[in-house]
Amino acid sequence: MTPELRRRIGFEIELMAPPGVSRRTLAMDLAGRCGGSVRPVWHHDSEPSLVPGLGRFLHLTQGFEVRRPGGELLCTLVDDVTLLHGLDPRSPAVPGWHRILTDDTRLLRLLALQCDPGAHLPDVLAPAARLWGTTVQQHGRIFRLDDPAGATVALASPAGGERERPCEIVTPPIAANHHAALAELLEPARDLGFTVPHEAAVHLHVDGAPFRAADALANVVRLFAHYREALREVLATNPACRRLAPLPAPLVTAVAGRPTTEELRRAATDGGLTKFFDVNLTQVLTDTPIRDTVEIRILPGALDASAIIHRAALIDLLLARCADPAPIPPPPDPAAAVETLLDMAAETHAGYGH
Repeated sequence: MTPELRRRIGFEIELMAPPGVSRRTLAMDLAGRCGGSVRPVWHHDSEPSLVPGLGRFLHLTQGFEVRRPGGELLCTLVDDVTLLHGLDPRSPAVPGWHRILTDDTRLLRLLALQCDPGAHLPDVLAPAARLWGTTVQQHGRIFRLDDPAGATVALASPAGGERERPCEIVTPPIAANHHAALAELLEPARDLGFTVPHEAAVHLHVDGAPFRAADALANVVRLFAHYREALREVLATNPACRRLAPLPAPLVTAVAGRPTTEELRRAATDGGLTKFFDVNLTQVLTDTPIRDTVEIRILPGALDASAIIHRAALIDLLLARCADPAPIPPPPDPAAAVETLLDMAAETHAGYGH
């Protein structure tokens, strides 16, 4: 029997389309099944730069927002740059697929507001060019926007290398009937031949409000630090998944006592905390969150709703234990960490009255 989840959760599910199919294909299919609509959107991300002295490029890639007939968001389908296995990097871009690159986050946000993700490549930078009072210059297959002094603002280029095939399904927060909501998205993907990528993960975004309390936040750190290997074993974390790491040592050291929120924030800063750890705590460690959630990043890729829900149910129980002010202790015996972890979940489940 599939368990019921007790909290609002947003899901990010990484998939790969077969050759000749794209995330746009899935978006149109989902909209057709529910009688809804599709709208192109920009997805913000970054990638390593090949330009000497420039560590990374920021880029906008094409995604698709699917809405139900009444306007309710069903999901958004976007690229994920960590998905590389099985793609041909030499494959030319499919007509209609392109991206915008820049090197400044403020410019990236401005470009996303001004440029239409549904525009054709030669035209996509034109609205931004009007802001600077310049024109877009073409250099082979690349379109370049410079400011009046000749400094490059942005590039628009074809999105080759089969970048239309990676597809991360991003759901809005789901409060109830989680299994049915995921099945509505994943069954059409299976019908179209989508598969679980080699590097795939599933991410869970849970409401951050309960974990702004220092005791609860410290328990989340203890859970993911003391039981890291046990969690990875029980959840079957994908060893090929990118952008995962143990929580930084200063933050783990801080929860040896009963830290305040300010002490946790300082420890996170000292440890260089970013979103790319086993659990993303960045949004509950700031007063100005972009999305007020705790993001669990260690679930393996899946194309089956039941598999995702069963793993999410374990996380749900463990997070409920984190909300108890009593500190989560480390396992008494590292060899028994899995057993201790499951006992912790079972005790919380029993406390629900089941």
